[in-house]
Amino acid sequence: MIQDKKKLGIVLIVLILSGIAPNLFPISQTGTAPLSSLATKFLIPSVVLIFIIIGLAHLLKYTNLKKQIINCILAGMVATIGLEIIREIGFRLGGMPGDMPKLMGVLLLDRFADGPDFWSNLAGWSYHFWNGAAFGIIFSLLFGRGKLMTGIFYGFLIGIGFMISPVTRTLGIGTFGLQFKDGYQFMITVTLAHIAFGGILGFIIHKINIGQPNIFKRIKDAFININ
Repeated sequence: MIQDKKKLGIVLIVLILSGIAPNLFPISQTGTAPLSSLATKFLIPSVVLIFIIIGLAHLLKYTNLKKQIINCILAGMVATIGLEIIREIGFRLGGMPGDMPKLMGVLLLDRFADGPDFWSNLAGWSYHFWNGAAFGIIFSLLFGRGKLMTGIFYGFLIGIGFMISPVTRTLGIGTFGLQFKDGYQFMITVTLAHIAFGGILGFIIHKINIGQPNIFKRIKDAFININ
């Protein structure tokens, strides 16, 4: 039970750390702090700590937990490719007000006035794919092996969260992007892109995380099981 409590503690810490990156862009859009400052104070340390924890899990011989975290990082990044295919199509068809990774890049490197360059684009895309990895970690640690439909619903909720976040208001398109053009292109693009993300994520995690417990099973093993 002590070992189960240690594993649960690691899982909870990783969940908290994984939740940092996806929230920094919306927080920066409230005017609280520039994204560049938030990245220095929170994004980089959270990423470094996650990889330190992976190393710690290896040293403690928590092989399955280490494998689970690594698998969901990779699955989240692959799922982000699916999201990007839909988003890029929507963007090219006029369903998005701008290129989100490029926007995040200029904010990360304080180049909003100068516009994007190679390094800001690299920073923006790296941040974008790490967000996908972070959502992958959260999904797997919460739902364990998960299911395809769980992933689709998860992706749908992420899309809803983005559309009601301060980002859409800062972009001048309003909640759900209803003030952008005819009021539905943005919503359709974002929804389909995030459903694609969730579906791919759920499919991959279900295939590779066989036998991995969800957060409720870990809590039960840590505090309820006698053996």
